[in-house]
Amino acid sequence: MSSPAVAQAREDPARGLGRDFNLLWLGQSVSNIGDRINVFVVPTVMILLLHASAFQVGLVGMAQYLAIPLLSLAAGVLVDRWDLRRTLIWCDLIRMLAIAAIPVAYWLGVLSVPLVFVVVVLANAASVFFNIGYVATIAAIVPAGGRVRAYSRLEGSRSVAEVVGPALASVLYRLLGVASLLVDAVTFLISAVGVRAMRPYGVRTQQHEPMWTRLVAGVRLNWNDPVLRGTILGTTLLNLGGPIFVTVLPILAYRGLHLSVPTLGTVMSVAAVAAVAGALLAQRVSRLIGADRLMPWSVFLHCLAGLGILAAPALPPALVLGVTLSFYGLFMVWYNVSTAAVRQARVGPADQAVSHAAFRTITWGVIPFAALLGGVLVELLTPRVGVLDAARIAMVGGTLIGVLFAWIPLAPTHARLARESAAAGAA
Repeated sequence: MSSPAVAQAREDPARGLGRDFNLLWLGQSVSNIGDRINVFVVPTVMILLLHASAFQVGLVGMAQYLAIPLLSLAAGVLVDRWDLRRTLIWCDLIRMLAIAAIPVAYWLGVLSVPLVFVVVVLANAASVFFNIGYVATIAAIVPAGGRVRAYSRLEGSRSVAEVVGPALASVLYRLLGVASLLVDAVTFLISAVGVRAMRPYGVRTQQHEPMWTRLVAGVRLNWNDPVLRGTILGTTLLNLGGPIFVTVLPILAYRGLHLSVPTLGTVMSVAAVAAVAGALLAQRVSRLIGADRLMPWSVFLHCLAGLGILAAPALPPALVLGVTLSFYGLFMVWYNVSTAAVRQARVGPADQAVSHAAFRTITWGVIPFAALLGGVLVELLTPRVGVLDAARIAMVGGTLIGVLFAWIPLAPTHARLARESAAAGAA
């Protein structure tokens, strides 16, 4: 990766984080909106056009994350050896073609749940390589002192996409139907163009070291460091429950609460305003209480907020979902920003890709099974309690995992860092 001097040269205080970061940020801001269209439209197409069962919805939910445990470790090693910039460009182009295949298949009369499954797996396999290369890119072009600011901006863009994306997706779906996914495909092309316009950055590392050695090194790097180990354990527990909540949400909305496509799109967009506020406040809150303290509190509050869905349909469903998702998203942004800042401070630039790959393999490896479990639970419970209560039971069960357990491994982080700082000062 680039040396600190090179990274520092890229940051011009008069212009913020520099031209290269701004190009990367712009491309991601656009593709994030496309991602929200994808996340909204694919389940809608499955439920309303393909009449998929809850199990099939869970199966495709699993497909969104299946590539992570299968590919992340190898991707971390390979990204170390490949040209970072070209890797990101090719990943964007692959995702563009994969997403475009869904409307094309529909027009040809061959769209099916298995085909959607394959397309989602392919697109997300490319995303695995992109996201690992993306983290390494931030480490290469942004100096350590600017990374909280960089991640706050990236989280801000993601949150803005969550505000604009669902409402835009619902409008596009009403106007274009399944063809609205072509807009998502185009956003990946825009991202590729932005990365292509960046100056070359980074160097290939560990060219002659065996792949297995690097894989083991990435896992050991995370596990031997008590702070990194705490983030892995906490995030893994969080990811046991969160995907159940997210996978079952459209089933609850469409089949349990009988919300329309425009209503759900509007609710999700309004709720995401809170996530934008969270991104804007993340740096200030992190400075006030410290990123190490922010991690356990944000994950606990994030999960606690998910229990709000129990208020529907006793209270107006749109209002309940709007308030619940608002706080659910706000605290998740705080967790993402604080975790990224703490983790990157513990890892040297040359190990960023393989470290992040190991982290994603372990923490995201449980997501495919959690997503599938959400669909299976609803499928099994619906004949006994109805789809509304089946969805609520599954979502609350997943949320309680985080409320009861996920914050515990993260809680000692502040004390550990304080002891290290005191020891360094004494030395």
